[in-house]
Amino acid sequence: MFKNIFFLISLFLFLLFGGCGKKGEEETVEKTKEQVNKEESTDEENESDENKSDYDEFEKGMKEFEKVMKGNSKVEVVNFRKLKELLPEELDGMKRTSSSGEKTNSFGIKVSQAEGEYNSEDNRQSINIKIIDLGSMKGLAGMTAFAWSWAEIDKETDNGYEKTFEYKGHKAYEKYNSEYKNGEVQVMVAKRFMVEIKGNDVPMEAIHSALDKIDLDALSNMKDEGKSD
Repeated sequence: MFKNIFFLISLFLFLLFGGCGKKGEEETVEKTKEQVNKEESTDEENESDENKSDYDEFEKGMKEFEKVMKGNSKVEVVNFRKLKELLPEELDGMKRTSSSGEKTNSFGIKVSQAEGEYNSEDNRQSINIKIIDLGSMKGLAGMTAFAWSWAEIDKETDNGYEKTFEYKGHKAYEKYNSEYKNGEVQVMVAKRFMVEIKGNDVPMEAIHSALDKIDLDALSNMKDEGKSD
């Protein structure tokens, strides 16, 4: 665009000060126009090459991103229907009011999960259970989603606490707010599965009791399912 403006200014000055009809000056204008067109054509070719290069870099970057997020792992996740079978029918004083399952695939990262919702008769108390097959969601993705799994935490306040600990040989994390009676516990099983239990308006003992009803051994036995490397 700037070269077009330069050309028009040059032409205007020529007509203003040089007059028309002089062959030498006409040739100068033609050469100037030809030079500008040639430069624009070269710029368009360079821009096309730059766009292609940018796209190639973007594509390469996305592949590297996927590689880092997956942690070089090739795993076909466990069918969520098998995970749903591990959900208890009821908890202490609570019946299962709904259950669901799904499988997702984003950037080549496959995740499968089953979920159950449990409520007391008056619906004041509730517990939610998720059983997740992280599949290829290892590397940076897994570290980002569950940062506590590679850290040690021990924190306490006037209203509650959070900590990492070991549950039946598995790395676990829990936190609880005693003021609102809300809490959660997460357990990493076989470096592949995540059991997540959240409770609302319940004591922490109720969340622990719900965890005790999950067959972690059966879950651990699925750790090699779908692996191709």
